[in-house]
Amino acid sequence: MNDVRIIVTGGTIDKVHDAKSEGLAFAQDGSTHIPEVLRIGRCHFPVVELLMLKDSLLFEDADREAIAEAIDRAAEDGIVVTHGTGTMGETARFLEGRTPGKTVVLTGAMRPFSLFASDGEFNLGGAVIAAQTLDPGVWGVMNGRVFPAAMLEKNTEQGRFDV
Repeated sequence: MNDVRIIVTGGTIDKVHDAKSEGLAFAQDGSTHIPEVLRIGRCHFPVVELLMLKDSLLFEDADREAIAEAIDRAAEDGIVVTHGTGTMGETARFLEGRTPGKTVVLTGAMRPFSLFASDGEFNLGGAVIAAQTLDPGVWGVMNGRVFPAAMLEKNTEQGRFDV
């Protein structure tokens, strides 16, 4: 079974309600919710690395390259990348072929963890399991399904990931 590193890049899973803008933003102190999600699930073994907190709609290839470099330098063979759902598929396809010998699983949430009733905990749990058991390559885990990178696409009409 693979050891697992969770690389945090941002996305809705880590957003909070911003009282000033009345919208969603990242915590002003630059913290991530992922350790708390793991604590609630009594999942204490993954290493959590906060790489960035960025909305994936603002990602550029330099951000994706930073993710690839973080994966490359990770000692663990199982990698979970928390990521915004807007461009998750694009990042998965960017990473494909750049992470030899590693099982990389992208996941995120449609609703923030901070607002409760989030799908983030479910998706993160599935991704941690997938990173330990899937063959090397790049995958996505959302909504109880596992997708190879080539098929990881958000269905914006349905608000979920489909095949």
